[in-house]
Parts: sequence; structure tokens; C-alpha cells
Amino acid sequence: MIRKSFAVVVLAAAAVLGGCAAPAGAPSAPVSPPHSIELPPRAPTAVVLPKSAPVSLDIPKIDAHSTLVPLGLDADNTVQVPPVSTPLQAGWYEYSPTPGERGPAVVLGHVDGNKHEGIFFRLKEMAPGDQVSIKREDGSTAHFEVTKVDQVPKDVFPSDAVYGDTPDAQLRLITCGGAFDRAAHNYEDNVIVYARLVADGH
Repeated sequence: MIRKSFAVVVLAAAAVLGGCAAPAGAPSAPVSPPHSIELPPRAPTAVVLPKSAPVSLDIPKIDAHSTLVPLGLDADNTVQVPPVSTPLQAGWYEYSPTPGERGPAVVLGHVDGNKHEGIFFRLKEMAPGDQVSIKREDGSTAHFEVTKVDQVPKDVFPSDAVYGDTPDAQLRLITCGGAFDRAAHNYEDNVIVYARLVADGH
């Protein structure tokens, strides 16, 4: 699997903090924190899948459906984000595992952009037990169950929890949240959804 060193991943995490900038006048993001309930840990119940790039994302609860474009690193070793001019486009960080592989696959999307709602505008509404499906190039679909939803200030972004190795196949969905700082043209927080693989199919 293509992986960067943990040192590079930590640098990359910083880009997630600042990569959700939106122009003034964009729809307001949530100010209050989302759900803080977490499902109890349990032994993995799904088979870890072989490497296969993701094709599309489906989150029925929040009516979020998007193809997935690969996101790499910019010249300063920060994570790329989908263009703010196409806020309904989600992307997969290609130096994380592919969804269904062992480890945390990372998917990023805008809360809004270009004065329109983004693909993850309603991500704050997710709760433990909700379902996320990702279709893969090999024809399989990786099904994930949300275990936790966090809203955290960008200056204390939990890099290890988001990017660190896991014993099973997991997923992270990341967008911006909290108050919008009009002077900085950016949101103050990140909303992070944690999920684990529960099934796969063809």
C-alpha cells in the first residue's frame, strides 16, 4: 500500500485544518458541537479487503453522494483538497489506505464553497450506528458503520487518531465546522466522522 511516513502524515494533517476555506457569504456551518456518543470497541467483524482505489461515496442519512477523486500532497507537504469551486466533490487522500484495507482511509469534502452547500454540509448530523458505503474499482462495496463523531478546534487536530495505524479497516470523513472566521475566510473547527468496516459485497 502507498503510505507516507508518519512525520509526513502529521504535516499533512495541518492542511486539513486550513483546507476548507470558503468565501465570505458562504452558507453558515454549525456552531454547536455534534454528537459525542461513541460506540463501544469490539473485535473486527468484517474481512479486511485487498487494495482497490475508491470510486464513489454514498451516505444515505445526509443525502451525500459523490464520485471520489484522488488527493495527494501539495508542494509544502500539505494535503490537497477538492477545489472549493466544486464543493459537491469529495476526495480520497491517496497516501492513506484504500477504503476496506487495514488502517484508516481518509475522505475529505467541503462543508460549503462558492456560496453553495458542500458535499459534507450535513456531516455534523451523523451519529454512531449510521452507515457509509464506498464503491471500489474492483467492483466491491465497502460498508462502514460510524463509531464516533467529533468537532474539534483546528489547532488541536487529533492527527494520531485520524491518520494513525489501526488493527482493522476504518474510515475517516473530514470537513470544516464551527464558527466562520470572516477575517481569515475559514472555519475554526473540523468535524471528523470515525467509522469501521462491517461488510463488503459485490
